[in-house]
Amino acid sequence: MTATPLFHSFFLGGFECSTQRRADGRRLDLIAGTRHDLLAVEDYRQLTEHGLRSARDGVRWHLVEPTPGRYDWAPVLGLLRAAEQAGVQVVWDLCHYGWPDGLDVFSAAFVERFAAYAGAFARLHLAETGRPPLLCPVNEISFFAWAGGDMARFQPKCHGRGGELKRQLVRAALAGGQAAREAAPGTLVFAIDPIINIVPRPGQDPRPVAAYNECQWESWDMLSGRMAPELGGFAGAFDVMGVNYYWNNQWLDEAEPLSPFDAARHTPPHVLFARAHARYGQRIFLAETSIEDGPRAGWLRYIGEELREAIRQGTPMEGACLYPVLSHMGWDEDRYCPNGLFELAPKHGRRQVFQPLAEELSRQQRAMARLRAASAA
Repeated sequence: MTATPLFHSFFLGGFECSTQRRADGRRLDLIAGTRHDLLAVEDYRQLTEHGLRSARDGVRWHLVEPTPGRYDWAPVLGLLRAAEQAGVQVVWDLCHYGWPDGLDVFSAAFVERFAAYAGAFARLHLAETGRPPLLCPVNEISFFAWAGGDMARFQPKCHGRGGELKRQLVRAALAGGQAAREAAPGTLVFAIDPIINIVPRPGQDPRPVAAYNECQWESWDMLSGRMAPELGGFAGAFDVMGVNYYWNNQWLDEAEPLSPFDAARHTPPHVLFARAHARYGQRIFLAETSIEDGPRAGWLRYIGEELREAIRQGTPMEGACLYPVLSHMGWDEDRYCPNGLFELAPKHGRRQVFQPLAEELSRQQRAMARLRAASAA
């Protein structure tokens, strides 16, 4: 473990903040959709009641910069001030899949405007809090490029341009990180993407699957200058590596997710965490994890055990984010996704707690505290 903890609490709460335009053209805004913008003071207060003193949240670029070069910070100031009031440390996503209308994501103007926006937010954060921010410039570059550039699931709604989009998002992330560091020295830049494991089917040539597994590292490789150095990546481009891991991040090629109990084919998450850390050597945390409905508590128990095993084996996992911490409506079909510590509908201005997950979170916090105390002894 590092001498100075990265986060104020090992477990974080993450608020869903996606803002992409769907394939049908509808703009999502999960912060508004969950009423987190209106209930931010109580939402952050409730985090602290459960020992969550660090969080992930989002700056909605499309609302902040409705006119090129002119910023309206009202959509984020309420969130920022609510977090400060509650004493919650926040990692801010600057681009969580969405950007202002009329801006071509493939253009040079996209990179230029994103850098200016990132620098402006860093200055705002410094002025409001007296501290440089913790920033994830572009969330999930690899997933973003696949979903928007290859599968047309959301903007820019393309097929066959995933590689091009990935490179452009890397350019933006690099420019944004640099602008934020110049505006507020000491800014910590986060690079967050999923980690996956695909297993070939019986009798299948394993080489194509191995190559696809290797693709999961491309955005981090580009940011760090290991791949496509013409993009400007370098070894210190990001300070913290965030890995996202859900119940379906391992699967049989072109088939179903693998059960954690499939010992012959499923790789324990602590092994995946170790691979990620060994590749880059950066500070690392689990940036997203959850499952829907009844298994929520059991999933956190399983992940907690894997995190502690990773730490025992030398992978310095510095935190784990319950993402989302607040259940929400789905991206595409508007169905209710019961995956949070808190349910969506408030009662008397407070979110209702999913009690089995709250009780398991308390157990995992105690177990992690015991491990950290033993490690420090």
